[in-house]
Amino acid sequence: MINDFQLSKVIKSKFVLLLLASAFFGVTSVIAQTFTISGVVTDVKSGETVLYAPVLVGELPGKGIITNEYGFYSLSLPMGKYTIVCNVLGYERSDSLINLDRNLKYNIKLNAIVKELKEAVITAKKEEEQLRSAQAGVERIDMKDIAKVPVLFGEKDILKTIQLLPGVKSAGEGNSGFFVRGGAVDQNLILLDEAPVYNASHLLGFFSTFNSDAIKDAILYKGGMPAQYGGRLSSVLDIKMNDGNNQQRDISGGIGLISSRLNIEAPIKKAKSSFLLSARRTYADVFLKLSNKENIKNSRLYFYDVNAKINYSLGTKDRLFLSGYFGRDNLGLSNVFGIDWGNVTGTARWNHLFSDKVFSNTSLIYSNYSYKIFISNDQNEFDITSKIRDYNLKQEFQFFPNVKHHIRFGFNVIYHTIVPGQINSSVTSGINNIKLQDRYALDNALYYSGDYQLAEKWNVIYGLRLTSYSVLGKGDYYSFDKEGNVTDTTSYKSGDIVETYFNPEPRLSVSYNMNITTSFKAGYARNVQNLHLLSNSTSTSPTDLWISSSKNVKPETSDQISFGYFRNFKENAYELSAETYYKTMNNQIDYRNGADVQVNQQVEGELLYGDGRAYGLEMQLKKKKGRLSGWISYTLAKTERKIDGINNGEWYNARQDRTHDFSITGIYDLTKRWVLSASWVYYTGNAVTFPTGKYTVDGEVHFLYTERNSYRMPAYHRLDLSATVYRVKTAQKESSWNFSLYNAYGRQNAYSIDFREVENDPTRTEAVQTALFRWVPSVTYNFKF
Repeated sequence: MINDFQLSKVIKSKFVLLLLASAFFGVTSVIAQTFTISGVVTDVKSGETVLYAPVLVGELPGKGIITNEYGFYSLSLPMGKYTIVCNVLGYERSDSLINLDRNLKYNIKLNAIVKELKEAVITAKKEEEQLRSAQAGVERIDMKDIAKVPVLFGEKDILKTIQLLPGVKSAGEGNSGFFVRGGAVDQNLILLDEAPVYNASHLLGFFSTFNSDAIKDAILYKGGMPAQYGGRLSSVLDIKMNDGNNQQRDISGGIGLISSRLNIEAPIKKAKSSFLLSARRTYADVFLKLSNKENIKNSRLYFYDVNAKINYSLGTKDRLFLSGYFGRDNLGLSNVFGIDWGNVTGTARWNHLFSDKVFSNTSLIYSNYSYKIFISNDQNEFDITSKIRDYNLKQEFQFFPNVKHHIRFGFNVIYHTIVPGQINSSVTSGINNIKLQDRYALDNALYYSGDYQLAEKWNVIYGLRLTSYSVLGKGDYYSFDKEGNVTDTTSYKSGDIVETYFNPEPRLSVSYNMNITTSFKAGYARNVQNLHLLSNSTSTSPTDLWISSSKNVKPETSDQISFGYFRNFKENAYELSAETYYKTMNNQIDYRNGADVQVNQQVEGELLYGDGRAYGLEMQLKKKKGRLSGWISYTLAKTERKIDGINNGEWYNARQDRTHDFSITGIYDLTKRWVLSASWVYYTGNAVTFPTGKYTVDGEVHFLYTERNSYRMPAYHRLDLSATVYRVKTAQKESSWNFSLYNAYGRQNAYSIDFREVENDPTRTEAVQTALFRWVPSVTYNFKF
């Protein structure tokens, strides 16, 4: 048997060979007599770049490339005449005869197919992409589908839609939080124009922070994510905002029962620069004013968010993007209680072409999440605040040596500041002011990856990410005994290095294309996470606390292997996929019984650490063409934890463990004017800890808890319906009404179950179920002109 050190040497040596091989292939491509054709694929009407569009060579079947996340492509071919084909669903096919006798710049402009009073399905996805790409466990979200899928309150919602995909599980009734392949909510990296979003929910999770009107593209990696991504164990949701129409003014929006939105796009200088401004606000608080009760009339219940973006074309080789997001929630009961939270992000990106084969992106990124709780009563008046703030520099290069090889490499530096909490009280309050020490960290990463066609039927995506995470002073850091008591305190000055963790993260995915309709895939990925969320529930809460790795809290790590089978039917009208995975996780965090995590300077003493494992099977059948489209998803999964001090050190169900998860989503074009859609979901109840007995101390009843998460909530199922009628649908104008019904057959699904004494018989205990939504109808008017 080989030990860990020998295994580490073997892994490192294999990746060195991969790096040398990729360098060799790059050199040999230069030596060969080739020329390069490169450019950007855009939409003629809006000027928006078309991401992940296939650019193929007609004379060389199977040869081509997919545009990158900025719409750029580069093809190196022997000298000759070629037909460059770009065929994207929802656009007219583009065929161009090119005489490649020198390096050429050729921008491809696509015309969208828009028929009056008929919805155009626009997706920048190659029909055979799930077969040809070596990347497994990836889902590209079609923004047009999101507009049709029925969700709570009738809002188009990315996060609610991805919960209908295999391997992705909802965090609860109406909640935008989600679990991926056994991971917790905080183990998902959510990016908006490269900026991390730490709490992606409005109104306690019933809305997501993302206004779909402002979104161009979204990709979900469920495992084996490419090496340019890091920092989370389970998944990456990479969301890109629209750039803004650089050809003409475009105004769109919607008016609903509890929220409205407005989106404005227009050129600053036609074909050279443009802007986007998108805003949304709920107005449930307006209806509170109608109450005759003073405390309800003075209450607050709303959120708002704003997306903005400007882009400039500085020439044929340079382009500058400035984008930002600002969102805030405000909930409050009169002047007695209130909670205020929100995100701010900002991204400045510079795209530069060093040559026809070398693309560069430089990004400066800012992200800030904060919350504030206000409490006032007869005796006390105080507020609690917390925040996490990042300054981020990312530099990436993309190299296109030939049609078989695409290389990425770069670095990422993030400076984290965490304000874990502070209490500010009035002079008359009986509560003292408390200020927890701020925490600082420097998060560095180098990465290299390649997408390479080994042979006609074999494709491989390989990568290596090297991370260095340094915990910085100033502040006091504690040592604890096994019971969580402080045994020692060490003080550090500003800039001192408290602890540094180095971790390699190898990634490898391989696909074998058996024939033109069938492929098999296998992958391995290691991921590391140094920011951890302390939460007492499965669903997200604005008051959940982020903490950094430290001397006591070690980086979480995961190793995942996966295998997949993919098949297309009837000329790519149907897609079938089946993936299985097994994931091990180290340094997982859970609480001691009775843990106190709010505004606690020694919060690390309340934590316990151990291992986790998750495994499952994911299946999906998707129909993409015809009047009826949609998908069926099923997930069979298990996720467990093993932590000393919990459940006698034996394996127990994680809070997000859910055995079965099943969903059906259908979209039907009934007529040219009417589009009907429906979704039905069923899943096993979450794992929970219920009392197994009770006892009395000084006349008070206390419940006894034994095994952690050994019980289940009742099974959940729900049917949602939606109908959209188009009054006008042309290339320039759109007018439609959307009618939706959430929970159509009125099932009272359990949101929580509490235990209490029976009012007339204190010797007996009863379980009380709380359900949130029985029927929720909504109506929204959407427009575009």
